[in-house]
Order: sequence, then C-alpha cells, then structure tokens
Amino acid sequence: MRPTQDAHRVLAVGRAPVEHGFARLKNWRTLTKLRTDPARATHLLRALLVLTTLDVNR
Repeated sequence: MRPTQDAHRVLAVGRAPVEHGFARLKNWRTLTKLRTDPARATHLLRALLVLTTLDVNR
C-alpha cells in the first residue's frame, strides 16, 4: 500500500466518529434549536460529542 493511502486511511478512521457525532446531533435537532452565545454553544457541543463518542465506543 502506498504512503498516501495509509495517510488517508488514518484520517478516515479518526474522522468517522466525529462525523457520526454530528449526524446524531442533527437527528436530535440540537443544533437547530441552539440560540445562545458562541462560547456556551462550544461547551455544549464538546460535551455532546464526548457523550456521543462514549456511546459509539460502548
């Protein structure tokens, strides 16, 4: 396998859980109902992604 293919595979493995997390957030409609300041939104999104990652890894 070529080095570029290996690099793409590593990126895809790392990116998949994040993309699944955002898909789950969209299904929960959390992002559409969020009307708050950006700092609070950032903390909320980080917490939700951590919980989603824990759920995916279970």
